Amino acid sequence: MASVSSPSARLRELDITLPGVAAPAGSYVPARRTGTLVFTAGQVPFVDGKLAGSGKVGAAVTAEDANALARICAINALAAVDALVGIDNVVGVVKVVGFVASAPGFNGQPGVINGASDVLKEIFGDAGAHARSAVGVSELPLDAPVEVEIIVEVSAP
Repeated sequence: MASVSSPSARLRELDITLPGVAAPAGSYVPARRTGTLVFTAGQVPFVDGKLAGSGKVGAAVTAEDANALARICAINALAAVDALVGIDNVVGVVKVVGFVASAPGFNGQPGVINGASDVLKEIFGDAGAHARSAVGVSELPLDAPVEVEIIVEVSAP
């Protein structure tokens, strides 16, 4: 995919609305800027203030459902970026870190986190290409199946 129009225009084209930023559940902020980078806190798949799914991937949650939940996590992370600096100031996505609450024997974490990676590529085109980690864990906060954090590069202040 070639470069796209502004991120906000692309969100409209994709019929994606950035949600409000979830209030932190601890002693942290949803996103923090340093220089031209913005780091987000880990985002779980909240929709309208409620967890969109719970349980372990490979047991109560299918890999396909978890992929869709990872997409929600990435959109929530973009909402945190937007609230801090404005989505149209994003130059590109640098890195995605995804955590997958995995049932014993489940090793499809990369496919799950593709949900986050794919939506970022849809929104930012070539600027959405990023480095990534997809990590299987035994538990996530609130029994969330997936958590995603992103690092984006933004325009100089």
